[in-house]
This record gives sequence, structure tokens and C-alpha cells, in this order.
Amino acid sequence: MKKLLLITMLCTATMAGAQTNDDTFWLGADISGTTELEARDWKLYNSKGEIRENTVLMKEIGLNAVRLRVWVNPIDGFCNMNDVLEMAKRARYYDMKLMIDFHYSDWWADPGKQTIPATWQYYKYDEMKYALAQHTRQTLQLLKDNKIDVEWVQVGNETTNGFLWPMGRAQDNMAQYAGLTEAGYEAVKEVYPNATVIVHLDGGCDLRRYEFIFDGLKQHGARWDMIGMSVYPYWDNDAGLTKSYQETISKVVENIHYLNKKYNCELMIVETGAEAKKPQQGKTIMKELINAAMTKCGGHCKGVFYWAPEAEGAYPLGAFQNHRPTAIMEAFTEAK
Repeated sequence: MKKLLLITMLCTATMAGAQTNDDTFWLGADISGTTELEARDWKLYNSKGEIRENTVLMKEIGLNAVRLRVWVNPIDGFCNMNDVLEMAKRARYYDMKLMIDFHYSDWWADPGKQTIPATWQYYKYDEMKYALAQHTRQTLQLLKDNKIDVEWVQVGNETTNGFLWPMGRAQDNMAQYAGLTEAGYEAVKEVYPNATVIVHLDGGCDLRRYEFIFDGLKQHGARWDMIGMSVYPYWDNDAGLTKSYQETISKVVENIHYLNKKYNCELMIVETGAEAKKPQQGKTIMKELINAAMTKCGGHCKGVFYWAPEAEGAYPLGAFQNHRPTAIMEAFTEAK
């Protein structure tokens, strides 16, 4: 796969609320699974059937940014800091901006699970803050030492219910969740003072969860620079939050305006997706979402990132079939 790679390789704020003057709209994808696919000899192709490494394929599609997750001590090594460095070097080569997404877990972290890393499980609160900050600093310093620029850093992934449970469960321990978030914020700024720190929640159509978390963070003195949203009409409809993709998009636009005004910070859609088996419908959804984010949010939504477009199989919301991008990704190519 290394030979294949060689062939294919021919805002900042000091606290929540600072606005950015950069009017670039970022079109990105989370391609954190790239090296794992390569280890499985899983080859990807462009629409012409030509073999492509995943990063350059995203560049060809028209994306200008990449998002990479970080796990603390993953069993198989994928998405640890060294693996992230390998993928970040590729983003740098293709001049794509980089978002780092700290899960603060050894595996997936999301609203339904925020498992403390195995080596941290017996830590007290102050020890946990230190471990979180140290892991954040070490990972980012490794990138910086290798001349990797980092544009955005997520302090946690979909922390709708906090993270590092039960210590940082927001519903029970908001003060501790805020303290842990602040520890991450400070660690990011120590290494990359100009990086934009993101707090990321799911369900961008549901205003209540955003007010709960950000009111809590503000009350307890935690800082952030940008609000990150997951926007998945598929899951919103499934959960009964909305009845159509149009309703999801409409509510997201309303919420972006409201949250920008209330918390005086910009926002970004850091995850989205549509059904891979319905590519034309997915393209329509993505085109409408991107257009709404670009033109209906008063300039306060700074980008849209697709989550794991190359994923096929058990996950229904990738954007590839037969190892090739479907029409869904044309929405990013055609975005203007």
C-alpha cells in the first residue's frame, strides 16, 4: 500500500465567542479509517475506476479539509497518536486543513458511551484533568514537531452527555465535565495558540441539548471557540426528532442563528451523512445541507464535514459503493 501511496502522491479565539474574519467555507471528511483500510488491503477507486489513496481521492472530489480522531490506547493501534501523524502528513502534502478530534477513550466515544481509557480508570478528578491535558499536549506536540499545522481541535467527540463517565457525565457532574473541558482547552492553546477549539454535540436539530451543555460550560467557566454539530437527517428521523430531511435542515439553520447570537461564537457541521444505498437522494440532501450552511446561516456556519464517506458494509451512511464514491460526494464537488 505504501507503493500505492507514493504513486497517488504524484479561528483563533481566546474564549468562547470570538468571531473569525476568514470567509473560507470548509468542505471536509473524517477519513480516520484510512490506514486501517490499507492494512486490510482495501483499495479505493475514483469515479473513473483509477486506484487512489483516500486522502488524494478526497482532494480530487473537491474537499479542502480532513478530520482525524484520536484514541488514547486503542488495542489495534489504529487512531493512536502515531497513526494520526501518518494520516496528518498526507493531509499536509495535499494542502488540506486539519481537524483533530479527541475522543478521550480507547475506542468510540459518542452520546451513548464515553468510556474512560483503561489506564485512567482509577484516577481522581485532578489526576484525570492532568491525564487529559497531558494526552492532548503530547498528541498535538507530536504533530507540531513534524511541522503539521492544526486548524481545529475537538475537546471530546459528541459530548452531548459529557465525557469520561461517570466522572464527567454532564447530567450528574456538570462542574467536572466543564473542568475537564477547560483542561483540554488550555492544553490545546499551549501547543497551538491559534487553533480553534471545538465542543461537539450530536443532534444539531435539537436546541435543548445545546443550551444544556453550553449553559453548563459557561456557568462553570469552561471555554470554547466554536460549536461543532453532528447533522444526520437519517438518525433524526429514526429518533423522531424530525419527520423529514428538510425539517432537519430547517431546524439546524434556525439553531445556528440562535446559538451564534446567544454564545457569540461560530459553528461548523463536523459530521454528516446520508444513506449510501440511496445515492441520488443522498446527493440531494447533501446539496441542500451544504447550500443552507453556506447561504442561510449569515456566515456563521464555517463548513460541512462528511463522516467516513469511504465506509461500506455495516455502517449505512457512508458514501461509497464498490469502493468508489457515489453521487452523494458530487454534492461536495459541485458546492459553490
